[in-house]
Order: sequence, then C-alpha cells, then structure tokens
Amino acid sequence: MYERVDMAELFEQSAQKMREQGLSEVAIAQFERLYHEWQENDATSWIREEDVERLDNVPSFHDVYETIDHDQAVKAFAKTAFLKLNGGLGTSMGLDCAKSLLPVRRHKARQMRFIDIILGQVMVARRRLGVELPLTLMNSFRTSADTMKVLAHTPKFTQHGIPVEIIQHREPKIEIATGLPVSYPQNPELEWCPPGHGDLFSTIWESGLLDELDARGFKYLFISNSDNLGARPSQTLAQHFENTGAPMMIEVARRTHADRKGGHLVFNKVTHRLELREMSQVHPDDRYDAMNIKKHPYFNTNNIWVRIDALRDMLAKYNGVLPLPVIRNKKTVDPTNPDSTPVMQLETAMGAAVSLFEGATCVLVDRMRFLPVKTTDDLFIMRSDRFHLTDLYEMEDGNYIFPNVSLDPRYYKNIHDFDERFPYSIPSVAAANSVTIEGDWTFGRDVSFYGDAKLTDNGKPSYVPNGEYVGPQGIEPDEWL
Repeated sequence: MYERVDMAELFEQSAQKMREQGLSEVAIAQFERLYHEWQENDATSWIREEDVERLDNVPSFHDVYETIDHDQAVKAFAKTAFLKLNGGLGTSMGLDCAKSLLPVRRHKARQMRFIDIILGQVMVARRRLGVELPLTLMNSFRTSADTMKVLAHTPKFTQHGIPVEIIQHREPKIEIATGLPVSYPQNPELEWCPPGHGDLFSTIWESGLLDELDARGFKYLFISNSDNLGARPSQTLAQHFENTGAPMMIEVARRTHADRKGGHLVFNKVTHRLELREMSQVHPDDRYDAMNIKKHPYFNTNNIWVRIDALRDMLAKYNGVLPLPVIRNKKTVDPTNPDSTPVMQLETAMGAAVSLFEGATCVLVDRMRFLPVKTTDDLFIMRSDRFHLTDLYEMEDGNYIFPNVSLDPRYYKNIHDFDERFPYSIPSVAAANSVTIEGDWTFGRDVSFYGDAKLTDNGKPSYVPNGEYVGPQGIEPDEWL
C-alpha cells in the first residue's frame, strides 16, 4: 500500500500515540505486527479449499459423559480456572455500558444481568463441588469501571490471590487514506478500538496471570465470552480435556443454515493441524464449499480450554505476541455516522491460536453451550418463555431449537426502542415456528405468537392488545364466523 521506507515512520506515529496513553511495549509490539501485516499483505491470506480437509469423528459431549469417571472429574475441575471475555460495549444494540450489564431475565423476582448469571454459575459450582474456581474477567478500558462496581456490590462473591480483572489493550483506528492514526476531536474516545479477542493472549502474558494460577496448582483455563450464557463451567469437559492430554481444546457445534457464513474448523493438510477458517480467509472461488455445512459441519463456539503450562510456553516463545492471522475491519471512525472518516480496525481471533498447538483437539457440544446474544433478536429469545433460569443459574430449554426471529431494525435494533415496545414482557413463543415483525408495533400483556407469526407494517405506530394471538395472518380476528 505505502512505500516501505515510509512504513516505519507511519507506524511510529501510532506507537507514539499509544505511549502517550500509557500503553505497554507488548501492546505496541502486537499492534506493530498487525500494522505491518496489513501494509505488506493487504489482500487476505487465503486458506484454500484444496489445502484443507473436513473434520471427522469429533467426540461428542454425550459420548464423553458416558465414559468419564465423574468422581475423578471433580478433581480435574478443581484444577480449572474460569476466564470471561468482557470487553464488549454492545454498541450494536445502542448500549453505552458493558454488554454484560444488560438485563436478561428475572430469577425469583430479581432482574438478572449477564454478569449476575455468570457470578451465580461460579458461586453455585464452588459451593456444590467444593472447588475454588477462580473467575477472571478480561475487561476493556470502557467496561472496567461499570463491571467492577457490580462485583463490589456482590458480597457473596469473594476471591483472594487470583485477580478478578485483567485489562485488554487498545489500539488506534487507522485512517485508510493515510495509514496514520485517525484524529476525531469531537470524541477522542472513538479514535481507539480493541484489538479483537485474540488480544487475550498478550494481555494474559503481560498480567502474570498464568504464573499466579500455576503457583496455586491450577492446570487448566476455560475461556469464553460473557455474552454466551451457555458457556458455563463443566466438570465433564474438564475431565475430558485432562484425559486428552491436548494443549488446547475448542468446543464446536454443528453448523446450521444460519451459521453457514461463520468461522468453521478445518484440518490443514499442509500443517497437519486444526485451523479456524473465518469467511474473510475464504477465496471467492471456495465460498460455495466453505458454506457447505455438510462438507464443513463444525463451527467455533469460542469456548476454549487450554493447558496453562502449554500456553505459557507458547507465549514465551513469541515474547507474548502470538502470530495470529490479521482480521481487517473497514469502518468509519464514528460507527453511527457513515460520513465520518473511513478507518481500518486491525484484530485477531482467539480461536485462531489452535493452529499453533501441536495436538490441539475439539469436542462437539450441543447448542445448550452456545447461547450468544449479539442482537436484540437474540435477546428476544433469551427473555421469552422458551427459557427458564434455574437455581443453578443455567439457561434451560427443552430442545434448544428456537424460532427464527426477525425484528424490524428501524424500531427494535436499539435496546431502548426494544424495551419501549415490550413494556410488560416478551410475548409467548412456545408455539411459534418463526416471528417476523415489520413496522412499529408495541405489545400489551400476555400476547402469544404461534406458527409463522407475522405482523406487517401499517405505516404508523400500531398496538397488539392484551391477550391477543398473532399468527401467519397477523392478529387473530375476534369475531365469530
């Protein structure tokens, strides 16, 4: 893109900006690797179809459950620490605080947020199994204060010796036209972005967390996203991971039609290792094969198990900066203003580290361990009568096969608009195959969806009265034929 002689000078301006903000040399070294990869190889490094094979014979959670010694499993679980990625603000839903502070549903009359459910899962596991199960949150510079305030006001959650928080790095957004760090005086905070969840590894390295865990006898680290309430601690998977002897294990789930454009696990014929292939790494000629869910049936849940000693050795080998593939995100400096300066955000994916570990493996899990909330469509299901939040703080459903939900983004994408249009509760979806809402609809109490429920746009704000049923033809008529 730019002349090589200029590249060092261009990057130095980003490095200087990072130093002025107090960022470490590890953070700067990591960003320098991403920056040079972007400059020198602007085209994505393809993972070609001819170089990979489909994954076969992945052991399932059910098979594992039947074969392990459950008494022994508690011992493996006692050597496991829990780490949650908690750096997201939920800006796609209009949030200006940590997404984990978003209310999900009530439990015994108490409004429960993601963070409350996570803390509940940890405390119940500690009490029932008699294990320490330390919890560490990887917060961002934008989520730390809000999240730590919640922990301070949760007196039943205590932890000593292991930090409850590490802070992920941040990096400058780069102006695409110049290669320089972008300037946005209207809101200087928007000049910065997180480096993706692959930043976890350099953050862990710099924090000294692995040394602290090792010194206290912990052997395994279970990592997952805070917005995935299915990723709860599991003694069964802890024992299975120990039995494999693998340095890393990724929980995968079967792809459906809705997952066909997401990252999937393959076996690389060149390196003879597992590899996470994101769609940005798929050559246009290979898209049909990559999206074929029968040919490549497994996707990455981002629930990852890793041996603490293996990760520490790998990070030492690379001085804390793992050579992960670069993900290029073209955006505007103000995501809400498409006319603001075009920028490049350079990121890495945590799961991509699987290709670095000889002998890494994966395990097939049910959808009960993959319940992410990325949009208000997802939140609609989580708050509906499809789920019950148990006393073990587990989100339970009968079969985890949910109706397809499509809410008009003009009126439901923003969480405040969403809440305003469901002032009482989410309508019942127990009998619904799909839910489609077009236009501006507000819902009364005790509304029920059934079949392929659909409401069309009336061109004006509309209301579904209390107790009504909504089906394929809209609101059911109340007159006799």
